[in-house]
Amino acid sequence: MLLDQVNKELELTERHLLVLKKVIEKGPIGILRLAEETEMPTHKVRYSLRILEQENLIKPSIHGATEGDMVDKFLSEFEQKTKSIQEKTARIREIRNSIEH
Repeated sequence: MLLDQVNKELELTERHLLVLKKVIEKGPIGILRLAEETEMPTHKVRYSLRILEQENLIKPSIHGATEGDMVDKFLSEFEQKTKSIQEKTARIREIRNSIEH
């Protein structure tokens, strides 16, 4: 369906944010503890860690994942970016509502 991919991306983003939150709160933290804390399978945690590391939001250490160099910038831009997403969603709703059927 047309919106299925958007929904999948939002679910993935939610998962990445939950992992990031746990790393910030409890880091350094390893994969097994993260899986336990988030109630996610380890393979999903591992994938989220890889994505977060690519974005410099976390960094690996010998004791587990720790907060990365880009966290402050990411958090400061978060409201602006989510507001932009909300505006786009509102425009999509307007288009849908203008379709007579």
